[in-house]
Amino acid sequence: MEKFYLTTAIAYTSAKPHLGNTYEIVLADAIARFKRLEGYDVYFQTGTDEHGEKIELKAKEAGIEPQKYVDNIADEIKKIWDCVNTSYNKFVRTSDPHHKEIVAKIFKKFYEQGDIYKGNYSGLYCTPCESFWTESQLVDGKCPDCGREVHEKNEEAYFFKMSKYASWLEDYINNHPHFIEPEARKNEIINNFIKPGLQDLCVSRTSFKWGIPVDFDPNHVVYVWIDALSNYITFIGYNPDGESSPEFYKYWPANIHIIGKDILRFHTIYWPIMLHCLGLELPHQVFGHPWLLFASDKMSKSKGNIVYADDLVNKYGVDAVRYYLLHEIPFASDGNFTMELLENCINSDLANVLGNLVNRTIGMAKKYFDGHIENKNVNEEVDEDLKKKVLDSVNLVKNKMNELKVADALEEIFNAYRRCNKYIDETTPWLLAKEETKKDRLATVLYNLIESIRIETVLLQAFLPQTAEKIFSQINTTKTSFDTISAFGQYDSERVNEAEVLFQRIENE
Repeated sequence: MEKFYLTTAIAYTSAKPHLGNTYEIVLADAIARFKRLEGYDVYFQTGTDEHGEKIELKAKEAGIEPQKYVDNIADEIKKIWDCVNTSYNKFVRTSDPHHKEIVAKIFKKFYEQGDIYKGNYSGLYCTPCESFWTESQLVDGKCPDCGREVHEKNEEAYFFKMSKYASWLEDYINNHPHFIEPEARKNEIINNFIKPGLQDLCVSRTSFKWGIPVDFDPNHVVYVWIDALSNYITFIGYNPDGESSPEFYKYWPANIHIIGKDILRFHTIYWPIMLHCLGLELPHQVFGHPWLLFASDKMSKSKGNIVYADDLVNKYGVDAVRYYLLHEIPFASDGNFTMELLENCINSDLANVLGNLVNRTIGMAKKYFDGHIENKNVNEEVDEDLKKKVLDSVNLVKNKMNELKVADALEEIFNAYRRCNKYIDETTPWLLAKEETKKDRLATVLYNLIESIRIETVLLQAFLPQTAEKIFSQINTTKTSFDTISAFGQYDSERVNEAEVLFQRIENE
């Protein structure tokens, strides 16, 4: 079985993740589930980034030890990931003793082979982002990533010779055109960061203690990039000093890192160079996904526009939230969130298109045949058009998912559901039921509808797993695997079960 290893960025344990943060894990989950449907041996890793000055300060403000602080936040993050029904294989934490041990070894290896040197750093520092900036990189005198104030810092530090590998990295990116997706992000990395000249990277700190100690210089702790980025290899058994685990050799290199566009440069500049210096293959692809904005503005506590996934799930249900996140954020441009948009999405797509289709179809099967479904093969031209649309959607969805166009893939499924609704209008089952001579034709129509619903729902289970499970139960089928949707006509249940409402329409007063 072919392997497929994907990761999200690990969430920083400074605060509870908002809906924009949650988008990433849901996006990755849909990709992971779809790959499992296709028959891949999927390993899906996520987790938390738990060290740094910001954590140390927040723990001090809370009056607790940093470890206790990150334990609390990591638990909160895991609850959110579980609440949106993600199917990760491993939830990692960078405060894990084994991770810390391996990171210390990686740091020492870099130093011993001359890729790290000791120097002094003087510059402008953003504490929330844990990033140093030059004056020219600031936007209106503030951090270009988060817009907060920066302050002068001067301290002894170790530096990674990123500049030494700039030419190698540019050649690698140019020779691997799909390494960075979308393409616009690739152009940003090359033109905005590599071509102007890579700066050596600060990789240790002395101004705080909550981190992994540099074992040969204990006044220093390993700075975030070597610590956090290494999680993709430490937790699958990489060992820089000896034999790595069978799991590492099985799954590395990662097939894809799914990360937000705001941290793309760390994964496409620092991480590739680190791996190159370790003599390891690079991940096949890094996908810098867009942001989810709140009413066209970036979500942030300072703006008071934070929305949390668990609150929405409690009110609307998990698959309604998953659908919105997966369907409404384009491949290469930011999505937008408002409660009104979410509710319109639930009503128009989930309740009207999908819910109404399943309910109507099962209802007619119950009314006209007491739930019994049998293909009488009384076919007309309109049937062939429906079958073609449904079967074509399988390859369309597969191709879109291979291109990471998850929203487009989900839209193809719903286009097929819409075609089923149109088919009902075209075939008028309620009129066929009035003529005894048309009973076999009516049976054929209902079979075609049930089979079409089944095929699309096999695809749907990667995106809305709970809803798919409910539909399979209602149409009473066990034919839910990918290999059952290559041809039309594999639905073989004798009788459908009772119809239940999949999504309630939201009526606002």
